[in-house]
Amino acid sequence: MIDRRPALIIRPAGAADILTAVRFARQKGLLTSIRGGGHNIAGNAVCDGGLMVDLSAMRSVQVDPAARRATVEAGATLGDFDREAQVFGLATPVGINSTTGLAGLALGGGYGWLSRKYGLTVDNLLSASVITADGRLVKASPDENPDLFWAIRGGGGNFGIVSRFEFQLHPVGPQVYAGLIAYPLEQGQAVLKGFREFMASAPNELAAAALPRKAPPLPFLPAEVHGRNIVAMVFCYCGDPARAEAVTGPLGTFGKPYGSLTGPMPYTAWQQVTDPLNPPGARNYWKSHNLTFLSDRFIDTLIGFTERLPSALCEMPLLSLGGQIKGFPADSTAYPHRDATYVINVHGRWEEPGQDEQVIQWARDLWSATEPDATGGIYINFMTSDEASRVPSAAYGPAWKRLRQVKAQWDPDNFFRINHNIPPAG
Repeated sequence: MIDRRPALIIRPAGAADILTAVRFARQKGLLTSIRGGGHNIAGNAVCDGGLMVDLSAMRSVQVDPAARRATVEAGATLGDFDREAQVFGLATPVGINSTTGLAGLALGGGYGWLSRKYGLTVDNLLSASVITADGRLVKASPDENPDLFWAIRGGGGNFGIVSRFEFQLHPVGPQVYAGLIAYPLEQGQAVLKGFREFMASAPNELAAAALPRKAPPLPFLPAEVHGRNIVAMVFCYCGDPARAEAVTGPLGTFGKPYGSLTGPMPYTAWQQVTDPLNPPGARNYWKSHNLTFLSDRFIDTLIGFTERLPSALCEMPLLSLGGQIKGFPADSTAYPHRDATYVINVHGRWEEPGQDEQVIQWARDLWSATEPDATGGIYINFMTSDEASRVPSAAYGPAWKRLRQVKAQWDPDNFFRINHNIPPAG
């Protein structure tokens, strides 16, 4: 799917190496791409014939438990971050796949199981060290270069290379109450309508997702269920353990499940639970919508497309948002989608190149069929490489004009352009 060949790859050990790489690329006129954790669906980590700055060796995570802060290098994965913070019973909202790179996630906004309680990843970013297009190392924070700080919190890698992040941490775990409940697809309408009604008044400590897909070979599901179409309820509760069963119990009452596995478990283990569903080397094509409400029409459409999944690896996670994400002002960061109550990310995923056209068309058809129920916005980290025309209005909307102004100040030549690009104003 992504087959690009850089002429040079540099793997920095720290900010000084990144500065050297940027200055060298500028002097030689080299196209430059940035690799953090290597999880980007659009393949923006890699360029043809230029220089790839591979940050994967920079994975240090330093936690100050007294201040509840963490300093994280740009090559760290979510797993690296979670393991270090959880030693002290601390965490911050990040994504739901432990192999994801923290840098790319954060620069696009970042959300996961803790976001309804504590906001987006960028809402918990305190400062960042940024290597700029003209070869300087600067700090971005509310007090230093606040325009740059605003822009990198949702504006992606358009404004420089972040070498280090400082995050606010919160008490979480080390045990959370989480699990998965697998319902037959035949009960899908009742399940999704129950999910809709339940989440409308659910506490912020609970995040949940509906997951239509084929049942994977999970040990708590009967063998005859493996491979059948299901709608799973997947959830994580980070609140008072004494209330966990009462709060989450209704998620198991939307129908008659095939099976379930729920209960207390280490937060770090829960953060890895979806990793096997994202096998390395699989072919991927995503399409995504933000939604404010799950209409009956949307639910019917989603069930219909689940009935004709083109691959056993395809899935459509429908994640509940809201909560504290909406508790921050709409213009507080460059992430402009705080109105969304749900996000659906259509994961076209398969293994054989011969299925490319079939799976991609299925994903596009599902996206088109559900477009009437969507806000028109899209989370930048879910955008594929063929959606450049949607960047101004769908990805950034009201933030677009200001982002272009900040880009003109910090990268007027558009040196950092292997991304969902924001061209400088002018």
